[in-house]
Amino acid sequence: MLNERQLVWRCRRGVRELDVLLTQFLASDYKRLNALERADFERLLDIQDPVIMDWLFGKYSANDEGLDKLVARLRELSGL
Repeated sequence: MLNERQLVWRCRRGVRELDVLLTQFLASDYKRLNALERADFERLLDIQDPVIMDWLFGKYSANDEGLDKLVARLRELSGL
C-alpha cells in the first residue's frame, strides 16, 4: 500500500481534469474506502489516462468489478 504522499504524487496526471478529479477523490473519499477499495484505487492509478477517461465517459467498462465500482464513484463525484 502506498502512503498518502505517494498517492498524492500518483494522482498527478497528464490530463488536468483527471488530475483534479483524482486529487479531489483522494482528499474527500479515500479515507472511507476499505482495504480492497484502496487497492483498487492504487490499481486505477496504474492505468493510462486515456483509458481512465474512456471509462469515465462510459465508452467502455473496465470489466473488473472493483475498478468499475471505483469509476462509478468518480463519475458521481465529477457529475458525469
